[in-house]
Amino acid sequence: MASLLSLSVPRLKSIIKATSSTSTVSVPEILNEKFGRKGIKFLELESIPIVELTVRNGSSLKLRLPDAHVTSYKPKVYWKDDGFEEVLYTIPGDGTGSTKAKGGIGLVMNEVLEPGSKGSVPYTSEWTVKDVDSDAIDALQVELSSSNATLDITYVVSLYPESLATAVVVKNKGRKAVSLNNAILSHFKFKKRGGTAIQGLMECSYCSHPPLSSPFQILTPTEAMKTESPGLFSFGSETEEKPGSWVKQDVPITILKNKISRVYAAPPTERLKAIYNTAPSKYDTIDQGLELSFRVIRMGFEDIYVGSPGSISEKYGKDYFICTGPASILVPVTVNPGENWKGAQVIEHDNL
Repeated sequence: MASLLSLSVPRLKSIIKATSSTSTVSVPEILNEKFGRKGIKFLELESIPIVELTVRNGSSLKLRLPDAHVTSYKPKVYWKDDGFEEVLYTIPGDGTGSTKAKGGIGLVMNEVLEPGSKGSVPYTSEWTVKDVDSDAIDALQVELSSSNATLDITYVVSLYPESLATAVVVKNKGRKAVSLNNAILSHFKFKKRGGTAIQGLMECSYCSHPPLSSPFQILTPTEAMKTESPGLFSFGSETEEKPGSWVKQDVPITILKNKISRVYAAPPTERLKAIYNTAPSKYDTIDQGLELSFRVIRMGFEDIYVGSPGSISEKYGKDYFICTGPASILVPVTVNPGENWKGAQVIEHDNL
């Protein structure tokens, strides 16, 4: 797999804002003229500018530009001609902008108001297209940028034949340190509730904890933490511990049929030690219904969030979903003036 941020291009002078326009020339037309190339196509979907990436083997993704929201990832997972499968669970918006799409892959950036405070402010500035690059349409990349009074943020979305990478770089251009609770959260789609699992977190410590609040959430933090009865015939399924209790994962495969909301990580008190055990750098999702698995790799983040909706998923449709990804939830990331912080997630597979 190509390395993250390895595609080097000159800095383009024009930065095209990814918002709708009332001029006679549409935003996708402007973007295609400046940045379009084989495998990279700008268009409009539900009145929102998006970019669609398609690599040589047909694997593709769709990225909403104003909010940097990946709403679709369809890799080639079977050898047959139509062997593509949608990986992400996304609830479409209403097309008017009043209701945004939910799920998919979302970058969450929440600024902590005060040290030690639980209050935070979500980062809401819009994104612009900064650069694109490609490597013989086996590696495609779109670079978005966004800024406010204190932060410059770069978000790079890269597509390869068997993987999707999302990487973020945060630069503090202000005079004070900034603390961030952040995450790259992915909503994976599964065929059957009972056939949903993850593996690779054996012996990792975890606690019951809500996800970060974000514009892309399907379940709010409050909804995610509501308990429900496991019901009959739930042998082997995971049950949730009381909030604040730390336990270790004692089984190799975590069945996600029931409702859970967890952070897998080293407890904050352990991180004060010179040596401590961190969460695994990678783990796998398992869809027994489709006989597919995807590896999730974290970089730069300390925590792993895992949430499953249980029976509440039924109100959103026939498919099941989970929300998971690398995060900085328990201990905020501190970015000092003039410094950068980097984090990334890679979703890869070897189903072929």
